[in-house]
Amino acid sequence: MDSNSSKNNAGRLSEPGRVHSRFASLAAAEYGLSSAAAPATHQPEKKIRLVSEAQGGMDRSCHQEVFTVGEGEHLDITFIVLPGTSAEIPVTVDITGPGAEVELKGIYLSSGTDNVTFDITMNHRVGGSISRQLFNGLATDKAKCAFNGKIIVAQDAQKTEAYQENHNIVLSDDATVDTKPQLEIYADDVKCSHGATVGKLNEDEQFYMRSRGIPEDEAKVLQMISFVAPVLAGIEDEDLTAKIENAIRSL
Repeated sequence: MDSNSSKNNAGRLSEPGRVHSRFASLAAAEYGLSSAAAPATHQPEKKIRLVSEAQGGMDRSCHQEVFTVGEGEHLDITFIVLPGTSAEIPVTVDITGPGAEVELKGIYLSSGTDNVTFDITMNHRVGGSISRQLFNGLATDKAKCAFNGKIIVAQDAQKTEAYQENHNIVLSDDATVDTKPQLEIYADDVKCSHGATVGKLNEDEQFYMRSRGIPEDEAKVLQMISFVAPVLAGIEDEDLTAKIENAIRSL
């Protein structure tokens, strides 16, 4: 894919700060992604926010997305997967310049027999760069979710900072979550961490809210919204955040 077509597919990357739609296998066929396609490479500019919104009813696999982030560039991507979606989402980020900063965030809301897998590879090829990942998921019914995240820090990539978190709440006995965060560090002067959790809604919190007159169902909704709030906070599109809240209420 040439640079012009990659910019068009990314929703005019030259306009920082806008909210864009991406990942056709999650959203709609019109975006033109397919599992058989060759990797697409994108050259981001500073302070870009991309929001990939998965519409219900899709059952596809994304082709590999590769983002190259050079010196001083800032890439900020938020993935949103709504109920009724089954998809594999493979993403590779190559950090090739000092001062680069990458933020990858995601919310996935899975129900029914949804099957959602994230495969994230973060390559710190040079030092003096920062990457942060935060993915929060809710799974109910017989949904299956997986998060495979790998951070690779090259031998010469000193002064790298790389952080990865994946948190999940399982809302039913039949839903399953498999999370595998990984670090491969070949440099010795870095700050890196990764963590993953899989749990259930806190019953003590529900009891407290019920004691204050909040119905049980609403208390659970408030817990779920609070759980994804760290990712929601970065989304400025009020219509989109309302859509996410409505999807949470449907779980």
